[in-house]
Order: sequence, then C-alpha cells, then structure tokens
Amino acid sequence: MKKLLFIFGTRPEFIKVYPVIQEAKRQGNPIVLVNTGQHKEMLNELLDEFSVEVDYDLKIMEKYSGLSEIVAGSISGLDPIIKKEQPDVILVHGDTAATLAGSLVAYFNQIKLAHIEAGLRTYNKFSPFPEEMNRQIVGLMADYHFTPTEMTKENLLKEGKPKNQIFVVGNSAIDMFQYTLKDDYTNEALSWQADKKMILVTAHRRENLSDLEEIFDGIAEIADEFRETHKIIYPIHMNPIIREKAQKLLEHSNIKIIDPLDTINFHNVMRHAELILTDSGGIQEEAAFLGIPVLVLRDTTERPEGVLAGTLKLWGLQKKILLMRLGLY
Repeated sequence: MKKLLFIFGTRPEFIKVYPVIQEAKRQGNPIVLVNTGQHKEMLNELLDEFSVEVDYDLKIMEKYSGLSEIVAGSISGLDPIIKKEQPDVILVHGDTAATLAGSLVAYFNQIKLAHIEAGLRTYNKFSPFPEEMNRQIVGLMADYHFTPTEMTKENLLKEGKPKNQIFVVGNSAIDMFQYTLKDDYTNEALSWQADKKMILVTAHRRENLSDLEEIFDGIAEIADEFRETHKIIYPIHMNPIIREKAQKLLEHSNIKIIDPLDTINFHNVMRHAELILTDSGGIQEEAAFLGIPVLVLRDTTERPEGVLAGTLKLWGLQKKILLMRLGLY
C-alpha cells in the first residue's frame, strides 16, 4: 500500500476528490488530507456534511486574499507538512490555487504527483483565468495523469506526455451523485417553482465580473419572455460584487435569488432543471450526465466533448447571442 496525501482547498475540488478518497480508503491505503481553506465556509460545511476530518487545515483565507498571496501562502504552509508526512504520492485535482501550490511542493520535494481531471484545455491562457495556466503548469510536473475522456488524453499526448503515464478514468464528479441524489428530496425553491419549468443559473467566474450587467440583462429578458412557462432559480455566489449587481438587475417575479446551496441541495435542485445557464466547469459535466442542456456563459470551454455531443452551447457573453440561442431573435 502507498501513503497518499490529498490536497484541496475549494468545494468543487472536494466534490470530485471525495469519491477517490473513499476508494483509496476502501483499498487500505494510508490517507492524509490537507485543506488549504480557499473556500472556507462552503468547504467546511461540505466536510461536516460528509463527516470528513482533515489532518491539516491551512486556513489560507484568514491571512491572504490575492492570487499571488494565496499560492505563495499555500506553498509555505504545505512544504513542512510534506516534509513531515513523506507520502508516496501527492494527489491534486483540476486547476485551482491549491492544485498549483501542491504540485510545486511535490516537485520541490521530489515526490510523485498524480493529477486528477488532467488534460482539460482551452489553450487560451486567460480563459478561464487563472485555471487554464494552472492546469497546464501542473501537467508539466505530474507523474500520473488521470483524464476524464479520450479527448483529454489526446491533448496530453499532443503535448508530449508519456503514454504510459496517462490513464482515462472517467469523471469522479459523476461518482459523487451516488452520495448526493435523493428520491424523497424537497426544497422551498422547488416548491416556489413547481407550477412552471425551471431554468437554473449560476455565474461566478472571476473573468466574467466585468460582463455581469450583460449576463444579467439577458437573464432578465429571458424571465420576461418566458414568464408564462418558466421560472428562474439563481443560487448566488458570496462575492459582494455579484450580489450587488444581481439585486439591482434581476428584480423580477419569475426570478428567485437564493443563497448558495451545499452540494446535496444543489444536485437535487439541479436535476429538476429544464435548462442551465452557467459559467461553471463542473456543472457542464454534471448536467450532461443528468441530460440537461447547458448554455455556457463563457467564450471558451475546456469540455468540447459536450459541445460536440450537443449538450453544451457557448454563449459568448453577449446578450443578443444568448437570446438567439433561446430563439428570441
């Protein structure tokens, strides 16, 4: 058995890492869990929900806020932990600051690095920002690349990664549904929406903050046009910039803005949607599994498989294009 050290810091990371942790435990591997604390409240709620106790919590957001500070602080906090624990393999997921910092510390300490959800690419270093460059840099250091699809495997092969280090393993986000979906689920937002079909909205990405007015204007027009048949539920991000603009631009009887939902609640609300508008990467994958079409509120996607399959359509952040996608122009 190998000693495995998992590093994560955000809620989306943990959602996709949790099934892997459970399987590693089932196989009897010694496990060390490190939370950098980038998503403090949302991630801690999730850890409590699944009765997961981490071995180390860096509480990074209590000291730092900027990207450079978060990465540098994470590296400083992780390095003594790695030196103490001496794991056989460090596992990171995706493309966050914790992923980048964990990968660098693994490299500095010459410890094997496994990258879960490897090979996703847009090849535009500013879209998504900073995630695209995070995952490309991590890919240079990884010893094991666990990719979700054949297309992501091909990306890595084109970049010159050794074939014997790439493993197509599917998407662990889908594995998470076995722990979250409930047949007897009820929710106040679903009760409010029950007399009409649901459009679910999420919008939070850093690179989209300057386009929020365009996004919200388009959503408000959708709410007005489809007022007889649809209602819109928007679990809003904690970012005060997003909240202020949403409260101003999304006052509509057919739009319900609610606080962020934890993973179990979000999955069970999402499964009832007829359409999803989102700039999230993970939701693109989850919605495809649930058979729900998605309009991606971004110019690019690192998940072109969904576009090719017809489950995803790119908006491009222009209101007119969004409304054209919905047949209003």
